[in-house]
This record gives sequence, structure tokens and C-alpha cells, in this order.
Amino acid sequence: MTAQPAHLDPVSKNRLHDEIVRQFQRKIVRGEFAVGQKLPPERELAASLAVNRATLREALKKLEVLGLLQILHGDGIYVKDFRASGNLELFKALVYLDSVINADILRNMLDIRKLITPEMAARAAHNRSEADLARLAHIVEGENPADILERDLAVHNGIALSGGNLCYLFIHNFFSGIIRDFGHLYFADPANVERSRRFHRDILEAIRKKDAKRAHRVMHDVLDYSEKSIYAQYDARYNTHS
Repeated sequence: MTAQPAHLDPVSKNRLHDEIVRQFQRKIVRGEFAVGQKLPPERELAASLAVNRATLREALKKLEVLGLLQILHGDGIYVKDFRASGNLELFKALVYLDSVINADILRNMLDIRKLITPEMAARAAHNRSEADLARLAHIVEGENPADILERDLAVHNGIALSGGNLCYLFIHNFFSGIIRDFGHLYFADPANVERSRRFHRDILEAIRKKDAKRAHRVMHDVLDYSEKSIYAQYDARYNTHS
């Protein structure tokens, strides 16, 4: 017998597909749907959401890609354990699940970034070509009208490219998309702007000299500092301990 799902709200007529996906994300992640639960047939779900079945199917396919649902043709739609089947795309969706980034999700992301990115910097120092170095030097030393956040992201992109590992580059791209949205928490402090400029010069010098150990240390130290600063700014702005 099919279990009744958590209550579903009719969605507005704008961006129906996205709204359906977000609603299911919230309800599955928060446990309002049980792992392994079989959902009602498409026609019932579509009626609950006040959408047509074509729109619903588009959303269900996205939810399957995210690792939230399993669609067994001829059988039904089942809720998956996202902790066992989720991926980076789902993690990014979780970052934006609510209007304010979740503090635990932010901490998880920064922890992983601090583990991976110093290794990326060390690999860049070891593997960089002269073209890689010239590109990075242009970002750090050249005339650049971009604001400090965009320049910082460009520096990290140059480091990822210099490492010669496509996986590093994709991981950097994942982080960058999120950091672009909350980096203002860090760069709101003028002292952090200057610290970032020093970091750019120091990491460039380490990569120029092919000093992998120094590149690793410089990257780790700046991420450790920025992580603590972001937590402090986040707590002050969103009163997470109140």
C-alpha cells in the first residue's frame, strides 16, 4: 500500500519546475518523506501540486539526478536516502535550500575546501608551465578593474588551471559559484581585503619558484584565517547563537 506523502503545496505559475524541485528537496532533507517511501502515482502528485504531468516529470527527473528519488518504471517513485546517494549538485542545492545559508552546510563546505585547496596549490607549484605562470602573474600584478572578490576567484581559478588536473578545476568551479554569493561576509572587512592582496602576492611567488611546500602552507594559512573570519561575520549577521 502506498504511504501518503507529506502535504504538498500547489506551486505558482512562474518557474514551476524549479519550485517543485525545491519543495521536494526541503521535505526530503527535513525527513517529511521517509527513506524508502513510495510516493503516490504521478497523476495524484500532479493534482496535489496543481501542475500538469509533463511539468511534474521534468521535476522528478531532476530530483532523480540529485539522488533524492528513484523512479522505477512500472513500479513507482521511491524516496532515497540522500546521504547515501547525494552528490555535489545536491550539496549545492542544500546551500540554497533556505533564504539564509545553513551554518552547518557552510562549515561542511569550508572544511572540505581547506583540505583540498592547499593540495591544489601545491600541485600548481609543481606542475605549472610558463604560460600558467604568466596568466597568474597577470591576474595578480596586472591592472585589474575587478573587485577583490572577483580577483580572488580569478587567482584561485589560475591556480586550479596550473595544477593540470581537471577534477581540481571542477571542484574549484563548484566552490566559486557558492563563494561568490557569501564572499562579501569576508571582504566586508578592509583588513581582509589587504590580507587577500598579500596572499595573492605570496602564492604567486611560491608558484613562480615551484615551491610546492610553501604554496601549500600559504594556501592553508589564508583559508584557515578566512574560515574563522567568515564564521564570525556569519554569527554577527545572522545571530546563530541567539
